[in-house]
Amino acid sequence: MMTAKTKACDQQPMTIVIVGGGTAGWLTANLMQKAWQDRNIEIVVVESAAIGTVGVGEGTTPFIRDAFRRLDFPEREWMPASDATFKCGISFPQWTTLSDYETYFHPFYSELDTELALKFFDNCNYRRQQHDVPAHPDDYFVTSKLAQQMRSPIPKEPLPFNHDYGYHFDAALLGRFLRDKGTQRGVRRVQDTVVGIEHKKNGDIALVNTEQHGSISADFFVDCSGLRGLLIQDALEEPLVCYRKYMPNDSAVAIPTPLKDTGQVPSETVSRALGYGWVWHIPLMSRMGNGYVYSSDYASENDAEAEIRACLGKDGDSADALHLHWTPGRINRHWRKNCVAIGLSQGFLEPLEAAMLHVIQFSAESFISQFESAEFTVENRDKFNSDVNRLIDGIRDYLQLHYILNTRNDTDYWRDNRESLSMTDNVNEILTAWDSGANFDEVMARQQQHQVYKKTSWYCMLAGMGRFPESTKKPKGSPREYIKWLDKACSKKAANFHRHSDYLSMLYAGSEL
Repeated sequence: MMTAKTKACDQQPMTIVIVGGGTAGWLTANLMQKAWQDRNIEIVVVESAAIGTVGVGEGTTPFIRDAFRRLDFPEREWMPASDATFKCGISFPQWTTLSDYETYFHPFYSELDTELALKFFDNCNYRRQQHDVPAHPDDYFVTSKLAQQMRSPIPKEPLPFNHDYGYHFDAALLGRFLRDKGTQRGVRRVQDTVVGIEHKKNGDIALVNTEQHGSISADFFVDCSGLRGLLIQDALEEPLVCYRKYMPNDSAVAIPTPLKDTGQVPSETVSRALGYGWVWHIPLMSRMGNGYVYSSDYASENDAEAEIRACLGKDGDSADALHLHWTPGRINRHWRKNCVAIGLSQGFLEPLEAAMLHVIQFSAESFISQFESAEFTVENRDKFNSDVNRLIDGIRDYLQLHYILNTRNDTDYWRDNRESLSMTDNVNEILTAWDSGANFDEVMARQQQHQVYKKTSWYCMLAGMGRFPESTKKPKGSPREYIKWLDKACSKKAANFHRHSDYLSMLYAGSEL
Protein backbone atom coordinates (compact mmCIF):
# COMPACT_ATOMS: atom_id res chain seq x y z
CA MET A 1 0.00 0.00 0.00
CA MET A 2 1.28 3.48 -0.82
CA THR A 3 1.95 5.83 2.08
CA ALA A 4 1.89 9.63 2.03
CA LYS A 5 5.65 9.66 1.38
CA THR A 6 5.70 6.99 -1.33
CA LYS A 7 6.09 7.92 -4.96
CA ALA A 8 3.82 6.10 -7.39
CA CYS A 9 6.70 5.09 -9.66
CA ASP A 10 8.57 3.46 -6.73
CA GLN A 11 6.03 0.68 -6.37
CA GLN A 12 7.79 -2.42 -7.72
CA PRO A 13 6.69 -4.01 -9.85
CA MET A 14 3.93 -1.89 -11.41
CA THR A 15 1.56 -2.71 -14.25
CA ILE A 16 -0.29 -0.01 -16.14
CA VAL A 17 -3.09 -1.09 -18.46
CA ILE A 18 -4.23 1.26 -21.23
CA VAL A 19 -7.71 0.39 -22.48
CA GLY A 20 -7.98 1.45 -26.10
CA GLY A 21 -5.42 1.97 -28.86
CA GLY A 22 -5.56 4.51 -31.66
CA THR A 23 -3.59 7.74 -31.52
CA ALA A 24 -4.47 8.48 -27.89
CA GLY A 25 -3.67 5.03 -26.51
CA TRP A 26 -0.47 4.44 -28.43
CA LEU A 27 0.92 7.96 -28.07
CA THR A 28 0.38 7.65 -24.32
CA ALA A 29 2.00 4.21 -24.29
CA ASN A 30 5.06 5.46 -26.17
CA LEU A 31 5.46 8.49 -23.91
CA MET A 32 5.19 6.30 -20.80
CA GLN A 33 7.63 3.74 -22.17
CA LYS A 34 10.15 6.47 -23.00
CA ALA A 35 9.88 8.05 -19.55
CA TRP A 36 9.99 4.77 -17.60
CA GLN A 37 12.14 2.51 -19.79
CA ASP A 38 14.68 2.04 -16.97
CA ARG A 39 12.06 1.21 -14.34
CA ASN A 40 10.29 -2.03 -13.60
CA ILE A 41 6.98 -0.82 -15.03
CA GLU A 42 5.00 -2.94 -17.48
CA ILE A 43 2.78 -1.06 -19.92
CA VAL A 44 -0.06 -3.02 -21.54
CA VAL A 45 -2.39 -1.78 -24.26
CA VAL A 46 -5.69 -3.65 -24.61
CA GLU A 47 -7.30 -2.81 -27.94
CA SER A 48 -10.14 -4.41 -29.80
CA ALA A 49 -10.13 -5.22 -33.49
CA ALA A 50 -13.92 -5.06 -33.32
CA ILE A 51 -13.83 -1.40 -32.31
CA GLY A 52 -12.16 0.57 -35.08
CA THR A 53 -10.53 3.98 -34.96
CA VAL A 54 -11.69 6.96 -36.98
CA GLY A 55 -9.21 7.17 -39.86
CA VAL A 56 -10.02 10.67 -41.06
CA GLY A 57 -7.50 13.31 -42.01
CA GLU A 58 -6.44 15.27 -38.95
CA GLY A 59 -4.27 18.30 -38.24
CA THR A 60 -2.01 19.26 -35.37
CA THR A 61 -0.67 22.27 -33.57
CA PRO A 62 3.15 22.65 -33.38
CA PHE A 63 3.36 21.08 -29.90
CA ILE A 64 3.44 17.51 -31.26
CA ARG A 65 6.89 18.14 -32.74
CA ASP A 66 8.39 18.21 -29.23
CA ALA A 67 6.85 14.83 -28.38
CA PHE A 68 8.07 13.22 -31.60
CA ARG A 69 11.58 14.57 -31.00
CA ARG A 70 11.64 13.08 -27.50
CA LEU A 71 10.39 9.78 -28.86
CA ASP A 72 13.03 9.86 -31.61
CA PHE A 73 10.48 9.71 -34.43
CA PRO A 74 12.12 11.60 -37.33
CA GLU A 75 9.86 13.16 -39.95
CA ARG A 76 11.38 11.02 -42.70
CA GLU A 77 10.12 7.95 -40.79
CA TRP A 78 6.75 8.74 -39.27
CA MET A 79 5.38 11.06 -41.97
CA PRO A 80 5.48 8.58 -44.90
CA ALA A 81 3.98 5.94 -42.60
CA SER A 82 1.07 8.28 -41.82
CA ASP A 83 0.41 9.80 -45.27
CA ALA A 84 1.42 13.07 -43.61
CA THR A 85 2.02 16.56 -44.97
CA PHE A 86 3.13 19.84 -43.40
CA LYS A 87 0.80 22.49 -42.03
CA CYS A 88 1.56 26.23 -41.99
CA GLY A 89 -1.77 27.22 -40.44
CA ILE A 90 -5.53 27.34 -41.03
CA SER A 91 -7.62 29.51 -43.34
CA PHE A 92 -11.23 30.43 -42.53
CA PRO A 93 -13.16 31.36 -45.68
CA GLN A 94 -16.81 32.45 -45.68
CA TRP A 95 -17.22 32.95 -41.92
CA THR A 96 -17.94 36.63 -42.54
CA THR A 97 -19.63 38.59 -45.29
CA LEU A 98 -17.66 41.79 -44.70
CA SER A 99 -15.89 43.24 -47.71
CA ASP A 100 -12.13 42.50 -47.61
CA TYR A 101 -12.64 40.13 -44.67
CA GLU A 102 -14.28 37.15 -46.39
CA THR A 103 -11.39 34.95 -45.25
CA TYR A 104 -8.39 35.06 -42.94
CA PHE A 105 -5.44 32.83 -42.08
CA HIS A 106 -4.50 31.74 -38.55
CA PRO A 107 -0.69 31.49 -38.77
CA PHE A 108 1.90 29.70 -36.67
CA TYR A 109 3.91 32.57 -35.24
CA SER A 110 7.72 32.61 -34.89
CA GLU A 111 10.60 35.08 -34.62
CA LEU A 112 10.53 35.27 -38.40
CA ASP A 113 7.36 37.37 -38.00
CA THR A 114 8.44 39.59 -35.08
CA GLU A 115 9.06 42.84 -36.98
CA LEU A 116 5.89 42.73 -39.08
CA ALA A 117 3.80 41.31 -36.22
CA LEU A 118 4.56 44.39 -34.12
CA LYS A 119 3.33 46.55 -36.99
CA PHE A 120 0.22 44.34 -37.21
CA PHE A 121 -0.58 44.80 -33.50
CA ASP A 122 -0.11 48.56 -33.79
CA ASN A 123 -2.30 48.82 -36.87
CA CYS A 124 -5.02 46.70 -35.27
CA ASN A 125 -5.13 49.09 -32.36
CA TYR A 126 -5.14 52.13 -34.68
CA ARG A 127 -7.94 50.49 -36.66
CA ARG A 128 -9.89 49.94 -33.43
CA GLN A 129 -9.65 53.73 -32.98
CA GLN A 130 -11.28 54.23 -36.41
CA HIS A 131 -8.07 54.93 -38.34
CA ASP A 132 -8.16 53.67 -41.93
CA VAL A 133 -5.00 51.55 -41.80
CA PRO A 134 -4.34 48.00 -43.13
CA ALA A 135 -5.04 45.52 -40.33
CA HIS A 136 -5.73 42.19 -42.00
CA PRO A 137 -3.46 39.45 -40.56
CA ASP A 138 -2.84 37.77 -43.93
CA ASP A 139 -0.63 40.69 -44.94
CA TYR A 140 1.78 40.42 -42.00
CA PHE A 141 2.74 36.77 -41.43
CA VAL A 142 5.19 34.72 -43.46
CA THR A 143 3.32 31.42 -42.93
CA SER A 144 0.29 32.98 -44.61
CA LYS A 145 2.46 33.63 -47.65
CA LEU A 146 3.87 30.08 -47.48
CA ALA A 147 0.34 28.65 -47.59
CA GLN A 148 -0.65 30.93 -50.49
CA GLN A 149 2.37 29.77 -52.47
CA MET A 150 2.01 26.09 -51.43
CA ARG A 151 5.42 26.13 -49.79
CA SER A 152 6.50 23.94 -46.90
CA PRO A 153 7.50 25.43 -43.53
CA ILE A 154 11.01 23.98 -44.06
CA PRO A 155 13.63 26.65 -44.88
CA LYS A 156 16.29 26.12 -47.53
CA GLU A 157 18.83 27.74 -45.22
CA PRO A 158 18.68 27.03 -41.46
CA LEU A 159 17.09 29.71 -39.31
CA PRO A 160 18.80 30.93 -36.12
CA PHE A 161 15.63 30.32 -34.09
CA ASN A 162 12.82 27.80 -33.72
CA HIS A 163 10.21 28.02 -36.46
CA ASP A 164 6.81 26.55 -35.56
CA TYR A 165 4.72 24.41 -37.86
CA GLY A 166 2.25 21.54 -37.65
CA TYR A 167 1.23 18.48 -39.66
CA HIS A 168 -1.66 16.79 -41.41
CA PHE A 169 -1.92 12.99 -41.11
CA ASP A 170 -4.18 9.98 -41.44
CA ALA A 171 -5.26 9.21 -37.87
CA ALA A 172 -5.56 5.46 -38.38
CA LEU A 173 -2.14 5.22 -40.03
CA LEU A 174 -0.46 7.29 -37.31
CA GLY A 175 -2.06 5.06 -34.67
CA ARG A 176 -0.64 2.02 -36.47
CA PHE A 177 2.84 3.58 -36.62
CA LEU A 178 2.72 4.40 -32.90
CA ARG A 179 1.52 0.87 -32.15
CA ASP A 180 4.39 -0.72 -34.07
CA LYS A 181 6.94 1.55 -32.38
CA GLY A 182 5.47 0.90 -28.96
CA THR A 183 5.51 -2.86 -29.26
CA GLN A 184 9.07 -2.78 -30.65
CA ARG A 185 10.13 -0.83 -27.58
CA GLY A 186 8.54 -3.12 -25.04
CA VAL A 187 4.87 -2.19 -24.70
CA ARG A 188 2.73 -5.35 -24.47
CA ARG A 189 -0.26 -5.45 -26.80
CA VAL A 190 -3.38 -7.48 -26.04
CA GLN A 191 -5.88 -7.71 -28.88
CA ASP A 192 -9.20 -8.22 -27.16
CA THR A 193 -12.46 -6.56 -26.23
CA VAL A 194 -13.16 -5.43 -22.67
CA VAL A 195 -16.53 -6.80 -21.57
CA GLY A 196 -16.53 -5.98 -17.86
CA ILE A 197 -14.76 -4.15 -15.06
CA GLU A 198 -14.31 -5.17 -11.43
CA HIS A 199 -13.60 -2.88 -8.48
CA LYS A 200 -11.63 -3.10 -5.27
CA LYS A 201 -13.36 -2.44 -1.96
CA ASN A 202 -12.04 1.14 -1.95
CA GLY A 203 -13.61 1.85 -5.35
CA ASP A 204 -10.41 1.57 -7.39
CA ILE A 205 -10.46 -0.51 -10.56
CA ALA A 206 -9.08 -3.98 -9.85
CA LEU A 207 -9.20 -5.55 -13.30
CA VAL A 208 -10.82 -5.60 -16.69
CA ASN A 209 -12.47 -8.71 -18.07
CA THR A 210 -11.87 -9.51 -21.73
CA GLU A 211 -13.53 -11.86 -24.17
CA GLN A 212 -10.53 -14.07 -24.94
CA HIS A 213 -7.81 -13.33 -22.37
CA GLY A 214 -9.98 -13.37 -19.28
CA SER A 215 -9.16 -11.01 -16.42
CA ILE A 216 -6.31 -8.50 -16.74
CA SER A 217 -5.35 -6.79 -13.49
CA ALA A 218 -3.15 -3.73 -13.01
CA ASP A 219 -2.02 -1.21 -10.45
CA PHE A 220 -3.18 1.66 -12.64
CA PHE A 221 -5.46 2.08 -15.65
CA VAL A 222 -5.58 4.58 -18.51
CA ASP A 223 -8.90 5.11 -20.26
CA CYS A 224 -8.32 5.65 -23.99
CA SER A 225 -11.61 4.01 -24.95
CA GLY A 226 -12.87 7.04 -26.84
CA LEU A 227 -16.25 8.71 -26.45
CA ARG A 228 -17.56 5.68 -24.56
CA GLY A 229 -15.40 6.53 -21.53
CA LEU A 230 -15.53 2.86 -20.56
CA LEU A 231 -13.50 3.25 -17.37
CA ILE A 232 -13.73 6.86 -16.28
CA GLN A 233 -17.35 7.57 -17.21
CA ASP A 234 -18.97 4.13 -16.98
CA ALA A 235 -17.04 2.26 -14.30
CA LEU A 236 -16.05 5.23 -12.11
CA GLU A 237 -19.21 7.22 -12.92
CA GLU A 238 -17.42 10.49 -13.64
CA PRO A 239 -20.08 12.60 -15.39
CA LEU A 240 -19.56 14.54 -18.60
CA VAL A 241 -20.13 18.28 -18.15
CA CYS A 242 -22.12 19.31 -21.22
CA TYR A 243 -20.87 22.44 -23.03
CA ARG A 244 -23.68 22.58 -25.55
CA LYS A 245 -24.66 26.09 -24.45
CA TYR A 246 -21.15 27.27 -25.36
CA MET A 247 -20.39 25.10 -28.40
CA PRO A 248 -23.02 24.66 -31.13
CA ASN A 249 -21.89 21.52 -32.95
CA ASP A 250 -22.39 17.86 -32.04
CA SER A 251 -22.05 15.99 -35.34
CA ALA A 252 -19.82 15.50 -38.35
CA VAL A 253 -19.82 13.62 -41.65
CA ALA A 254 -16.47 12.79 -43.26
CA ILE A 255 -15.93 12.10 -46.98
CA PRO A 256 -12.45 11.70 -48.54
CA THR A 257 -11.69 12.90 -52.07
CA PRO A 258 -8.68 12.57 -54.41
CA LEU A 259 -6.07 15.32 -54.43
CA LYS A 260 -6.31 17.64 -57.40
CA ASP A 261 -3.67 16.60 -59.93
CA THR A 262 -1.83 19.92 -60.02
CA GLY A 263 1.62 18.74 -59.00
CA GLN A 264 1.27 20.81 -55.82
CA VAL A 265 0.18 19.85 -52.31
CA PRO A 266 -1.46 22.53 -50.15
CA SER A 267 0.23 23.30 -46.81
CA GLU A 268 -2.81 24.64 -44.98
CA THR A 269 -5.98 23.34 -43.39
CA VAL A 270 -9.08 25.00 -44.80
CA SER A 271 -12.07 25.46 -42.44
CA ARG A 272 -14.83 26.68 -44.75
CA ALA A 273 -18.18 27.84 -43.38
CA LEU A 274 -21.32 26.27 -44.86
CA GLY A 275 -25.01 26.66 -44.06
CA TYR A 276 -25.13 24.77 -40.75
CA GLY A 277 -21.49 24.52 -39.72
CA TRP A 278 -18.11 24.29 -41.41
CA VAL A 279 -16.15 21.91 -43.63
CA TRP A 280 -12.53 20.92 -43.09
CA HIS A 281 -10.26 20.26 -46.05
CA ILE A 282 -7.02 18.55 -44.94
CA PRO A 283 -4.44 17.67 -47.61
CA LEU A 284 -2.74 14.32 -47.10
CA MET A 285 -0.10 12.92 -49.42
CA SER A 286 -2.51 10.58 -51.24
CA ARG A 287 -5.92 12.19 -50.75
CA MET A 288 -7.88 15.11 -49.33
CA GLY A 289 -9.61 14.60 -46.01
CA ASN A 290 -12.96 16.42 -45.80
CA GLY A 291 -15.56 16.61 -43.10
CA TYR A 292 -18.63 18.70 -42.31
CA VAL A 293 -19.00 19.69 -38.65
CA TYR A 294 -22.57 20.76 -37.90
CA SER A 295 -25.33 20.98 -35.31
CA SER A 296 -28.03 18.31 -35.30
CA ASP A 297 -30.45 20.99 -34.06
CA TYR A 298 -30.34 22.57 -37.52
CA ALA A 299 -29.51 19.75 -39.95
CA SER A 300 -30.15 16.03 -40.16
CA GLU A 301 -27.56 13.46 -41.24
CA ASN A 302 -29.09 13.41 -44.72
CA ASP A 303 -29.12 17.22 -44.93
CA ALA A 304 -25.47 17.46 -43.86
CA GLU A 305 -24.32 14.72 -46.22
CA ALA A 306 -26.13 16.32 -49.13
CA GLU A 307 -24.58 19.71 -48.38
CA ILE A 308 -21.00 18.47 -48.15
CA ARG A 309 -21.40 16.36 -51.30
CA ALA A 310 -22.62 19.47 -53.11
CA CYS A 311 -19.59 21.35 -51.75
CA LEU A 312 -17.18 18.64 -52.91
CA GLY A 313 -18.76 18.21 -56.33
CA LYS A 314 -18.16 15.11 -58.46
CA ASP A 315 -14.95 14.27 -56.55
CA GLY A 316 -17.05 13.13 -53.61
CA ASP A 317 -19.74 11.25 -55.51
CA SER A 318 -18.32 7.75 -55.14
CA ALA A 319 -16.85 8.01 -51.62
CA ASP A 320 -18.62 6.54 -48.60
CA ALA A 321 -19.68 8.93 -45.84
CA LEU A 322 -18.72 8.36 -42.20
CA HIS A 323 -21.13 9.93 -39.68
CA LEU A 324 -19.96 10.90 -36.17
CA HIS A 325 -21.84 12.24 -33.14
CA TRP A 326 -20.74 13.54 -29.73
CA THR A 327 -21.86 15.65 -26.79
CA PRO A 328 -19.55 18.69 -26.53
CA GLY A 329 -18.04 18.95 -23.07
CA ARG A 330 -15.51 17.49 -20.67
CA ILE A 331 -15.30 15.62 -17.39
CA ASN A 332 -14.07 17.35 -14.23
CA ARG A 333 -11.80 14.65 -12.80
CA HIS A 334 -9.62 13.26 -15.57
CA TRP A 335 -7.51 11.45 -12.96
CA ARG A 336 -9.81 9.68 -10.54
CA LYS A 337 -8.78 6.93 -8.14
CA ASN A 338 -6.35 4.64 -10.00
CA CYS A 339 -7.48 5.70 -13.48
CA VAL A 340 -6.65 8.59 -15.80
CA ALA A 341 -8.63 9.43 -18.93
CA ILE A 342 -6.75 10.52 -22.03
CA GLY A 343 -8.30 11.32 -25.41
CA LEU A 344 -11.99 11.37 -26.26
CA SER A 345 -12.83 9.73 -22.91
CA GLN A 346 -11.93 13.11 -21.34
CA GLY A 347 -14.52 14.85 -23.48
CA PHE A 348 -14.58 16.57 -26.85
CA LEU A 349 -15.46 20.01 -28.17
CA GLU A 350 -15.05 19.89 -31.96
CA PRO A 351 -12.07 19.76 -34.37
CA LEU A 352 -12.00 23.49 -35.20
CA GLU A 353 -8.36 24.65 -34.75
CA ALA A 354 -7.19 20.99 -34.48
CA ALA A 355 -6.47 21.11 -30.74
CA MET A 356 -7.47 17.56 -29.71
CA LEU A 357 -4.06 15.96 -30.20
CA HIS A 358 -2.56 18.73 -28.07
CA VAL A 359 -4.99 17.82 -25.26
CA ILE A 360 -3.89 14.18 -25.54
CA GLN A 361 -0.20 15.08 -25.49
CA PHE A 362 -0.55 17.58 -22.63
CA SER A 363 -2.60 15.15 -20.54
CA ALA A 364 -0.17 12.26 -21.05
CA GLU A 365 2.96 14.30 -20.40
CA SER A 366 1.48 16.09 -17.37
CA PHE A 367 0.32 12.81 -15.91
CA ILE A 368 3.74 11.23 -16.41
CA SER A 369 5.38 14.20 -14.70
CA GLN A 370 3.01 14.16 -11.73
CA PHE A 371 3.01 10.38 -11.43
CA GLU A 372 6.79 10.09 -11.63
CA SER A 373 8.19 12.96 -9.60
CA ALA A 374 5.50 14.08 -7.20
CA GLU A 375 4.13 12.30 -4.17
CA PHE A 376 1.05 10.29 -5.02
CA THR A 377 -1.42 12.55 -3.19
CA VAL A 378 -4.84 14.10 -3.59
CA GLU A 379 -3.10 17.44 -4.10
CA ASN A 380 -1.16 16.42 -7.18
CA ARG A 381 -4.23 14.74 -8.65
CA ASP A 382 -6.16 17.96 -8.12
CA LYS A 383 -3.43 19.99 -9.79
CA PHE A 384 -3.41 17.66 -12.78
CA ASN A 385 -7.19 17.88 -13.14
CA SER A 386 -7.13 21.66 -12.78
CA ASP A 387 -4.40 22.03 -15.40
CA VAL A 388 -6.23 19.84 -17.92
CA ASN A 389 -9.53 21.64 -17.33
CA ARG A 390 -7.81 24.99 -17.87
CA LEU A 391 -6.44 23.73 -21.18
CA ILE A 392 -9.79 22.47 -22.45
CA ASP A 393 -11.70 25.52 -21.24
CA GLY A 394 -9.14 27.83 -22.85
CA ILE A 395 -9.66 26.01 -26.14
CA ARG A 396 -13.43 26.29 -25.65
CA ASP A 397 -13.15 30.07 -25.24
CA TYR A 398 -11.09 30.50 -28.39
CA LEU A 399 -13.36 28.26 -30.47
CA GLN A 400 -16.50 29.98 -29.23
CA LEU A 401 -15.38 33.39 -30.44
CA HIS A 402 -15.29 32.15 -34.05
CA TYR A 403 -19.06 31.70 -33.92
CA ILE A 404 -19.80 34.94 -32.08
CA LEU A 405 -17.80 36.95 -34.65
CA ASN A 406 -19.54 35.48 -37.73
CA THR A 407 -21.59 37.94 -39.81
CA ARG A 408 -23.57 35.45 -41.92
CA ASN A 409 -27.36 35.78 -42.18
CA ASP A 410 -28.16 32.97 -44.61
CA THR A 411 -29.45 30.54 -41.94
CA ASP A 412 -30.79 30.58 -38.39
CA TYR A 413 -27.72 28.55 -37.40
CA TRP A 414 -25.34 31.46 -37.95
CA ARG A 415 -27.69 34.10 -36.56
CA ASP A 416 -28.35 32.06 -33.42
CA ASN A 417 -24.67 31.36 -32.85
CA ARG A 418 -23.89 35.05 -33.08
CA GLU A 419 -26.73 36.15 -30.84
CA SER A 420 -27.71 33.29 -28.53
CA LEU A 421 -24.61 31.35 -27.44
CA SER A 422 -23.84 31.66 -23.73
CA MET A 423 -20.66 33.70 -23.89
CA THR A 424 -18.14 32.69 -21.24
CA ASP A 425 -16.97 35.40 -18.85
CA ASN A 426 -13.46 35.30 -20.30
CA VAL A 427 -14.67 35.70 -23.88
CA ASN A 428 -16.95 38.52 -22.78
CA GLU A 429 -14.03 40.37 -21.16
CA ILE A 430 -11.83 39.92 -24.25
CA LEU A 431 -14.53 41.01 -26.72
CA THR A 432 -15.62 43.96 -24.58
CA ALA A 433 -12.04 45.19 -24.31
CA TRP A 434 -11.53 44.91 -28.07
CA ASP A 435 -14.79 46.69 -28.95
CA SER A 436 -14.36 49.44 -26.39
CA GLY A 437 -10.90 50.45 -27.52
CA ALA A 438 -9.39 49.56 -24.14
CA ASN A 439 -5.74 48.48 -23.84
CA PHE A 440 -6.07 45.05 -25.38
CA ASP A 441 -2.56 43.91 -24.47
CA GLU A 442 -3.26 44.53 -20.79
CA VAL A 443 -6.43 42.45 -20.97
CA MET A 444 -4.63 39.62 -22.77
CA ALA A 445 -1.84 39.65 -20.18
CA ARG A 446 -4.45 39.29 -17.45
CA GLN A 447 -6.27 36.57 -19.40
CA GLN A 448 -3.17 34.40 -19.85
CA GLN A 449 -3.88 32.61 -16.58
CA HIS A 450 -7.05 31.31 -18.24
CA GLN A 451 -6.15 31.09 -21.93
CA VAL A 452 -4.15 28.63 -24.00
CA TYR A 453 -3.91 30.72 -27.16
CA LYS A 454 -1.50 33.66 -27.03
CA LYS A 455 -2.39 37.22 -27.96
CA THR A 456 -1.26 36.80 -31.60
CA SER A 457 -4.03 34.25 -32.18
CA TRP A 458 -6.69 36.49 -30.63
CA TYR A 459 -5.53 39.48 -32.66
CA CYS A 460 -5.58 37.40 -35.85
CA MET A 461 -9.12 36.14 -35.32
CA LEU A 462 -10.63 39.47 -34.25
CA ALA A 463 -8.89 41.42 -37.00
CA GLY A 464 -9.21 38.66 -39.61
CA MET A 465 -12.98 38.52 -39.16
CA GLY A 466 -13.21 42.31 -39.47
CA ARG A 467 -14.28 43.21 -35.93
CA PHE A 468 -13.58 46.91 -36.40
CA PRO A 469 -15.65 50.11 -36.24
CA GLU A 470 -16.22 52.15 -39.38
CA SER A 471 -13.10 54.06 -40.40
CA THR A 472 -13.40 57.84 -40.09
CA LYS A 473 -9.75 58.90 -39.77
CA LYS A 474 -7.74 58.89 -42.97
CA PRO A 475 -4.12 57.71 -42.96
CA LYS A 476 -1.17 59.93 -43.89
CA GLY A 477 0.11 57.47 -46.49
CA SER A 478 -1.51 55.11 -49.01
CA PRO A 479 -2.88 51.85 -47.53
CA ARG A 480 -2.57 50.20 -50.94
CA GLU A 481 1.13 51.03 -51.19
CA TYR A 482 1.68 49.84 -47.63
CA ILE A 483 0.08 46.47 -48.45
CA LYS A 484 2.36 46.17 -51.49
CA TRP A 485 5.36 46.78 -49.23
CA LEU A 486 4.14 44.10 -46.79
CA ASP A 487 3.63 41.64 -49.63
CA LYS A 488 7.16 42.24 -50.87
CA ALA A 489 8.62 41.82 -47.37
CA CYS A 490 6.78 38.53 -46.73
CA SER A 491 7.49 37.19 -50.22
CA LYS A 492 11.21 37.81 -49.77
CA LYS A 493 11.22 35.70 -46.60
CA ALA A 494 8.96 33.04 -48.10
CA ALA A 495 11.40 32.51 -50.99
CA ASN A 496 13.76 30.84 -48.51
CA PHE A 497 11.32 27.92 -48.02
CA HIS A 498 11.04 24.74 -50.07
CA ARG A 499 8.05 24.06 -52.27
CA HIS A 500 5.81 21.74 -50.31
CA SER A 501 5.52 19.02 -52.95
CA ASP A 502 9.29 19.09 -53.63
CA TYR A 503 10.20 18.67 -49.99
CA LEU A 504 7.60 15.94 -49.44
CA SER A 505 8.95 14.00 -52.43
CA MET A 506 12.43 14.10 -50.95
CA LEU A 507 11.16 13.21 -47.47
CA TYR A 508 9.11 10.26 -48.70
CA ALA A 509 12.18 9.03 -50.57
CA GLY A 510 13.89 8.66 -47.20
CA SER A 511 15.92 11.82 -46.80
CA GLU A 512 15.60 15.46 -45.81
CA LEU A 513 16.94 18.35 -47.88
